[in-house]
Amino acid sequence: MKIPTVIAAASAAIAIASASPMSAQDVGGKVTTNFEQTIPNIPGKSLIAVVVDYPPGGASAPHTHAKSSFIYAYVISGSIESKVNDGATRVYKAAESWSEPPGASHSISRNASRTEPAKLLAVFVVDTDDKALTTPVK
Repeated sequence: MKIPTVIAAASAAIAIASASPMSAQDVGGKVTTNFEQTIPNIPGKSLIAVVVDYPPGGASAPHTHAKSSFIYAYVISGSIESKVNDGATRVYKAAESWSEPPGASHSISRNASRTEPAKLLAVFVVDTDDKALTTPVK
């Protein structure tokens, strides 16, 4: 794969925050930290990349992201349906990407397919002291 590790990780983090309209149940994906490093020339900031593997029909519950985090998301495989803040709900296919502003609310993040798995890389630029990258919406 020729995708930089950082880009791939950003995509996964974004996928963490999603919900399935077909089920009230959270059938979230497996989230794996791919990269974590303080940024030497930006004191107090870190770069964290996560990969989210969604099973067919998998989704994450609605959530918000750390108020300090800027996120880049990249779909590695499959299709991911996403809605951030008041933006439109959109399906992103493999090799497509998007970004999320600090403090974003992620009401939908799910595998768009009920039959095929999907994989997302999410890369966070975040305050080093922010330990919770996502918080469930209550």
